[in-house]
Amino acid sequence: GVNMIKKVYFYDTELPLLQTIGIAEYNNKITDLFFHYEIEEIKNSNKYLEIETKLIKEAWLQLYEYFNGKRKYFDLPFAKTGTDFQNKVWDALAQIQYGNTKTYKEIAIFIQNPNAYRAVGMANNKNPLPIFIPCHRVIGFNKKMVGYNGGIEIKEFLLNLEKNYLKK
Repeated sequence: GVNMIKKVYFYDTELPLLQTIGIAEYNNKITDLFFHYEIEEIKNSNKYLEIETKLIKEAWLQLYEYFNGKRKYFDLPFAKTGTDFQNKVWDALAQIQYGNTKTYKEIAIFIQNPNAYRAVGMANNKNPLPIFIPCHRVIGFNKKMVGYNGGIEIKEFLLNLEKNYLKK
């Protein structure tokens, strides 16, 4: 609704690339994950109440475990906030295994819309829950690190983190 005030809380990751992360929830569902460069804007917005809820704390705990190689899957209630098409893409992303990658084209085929790979790329970029819904695992057809709203460096960092922990 119009007066949707989300609760948000910020955590220091101790990771050079990620620095601070914000996690938001509404109605007991996680709605957003914010990277450090978005936080100023969130803090100045009147759409958020800065408060640590039990759910946000649990989401951070799972994220922390992920960063430390102790967790490969997230078990959290996520809000569905996109269009039907976006939700379909995000559901497909959620099924890409830890440490693996898929191309935009493969996702398009998976959602039975093989020509929609550009639209898949757009949906990927609009993912409000990066890391939790692993858009970093989607790459260009020539294995290029294309398009990631967190920046290519974060995408590569997350993929390398997963590759390293897979070996252990």
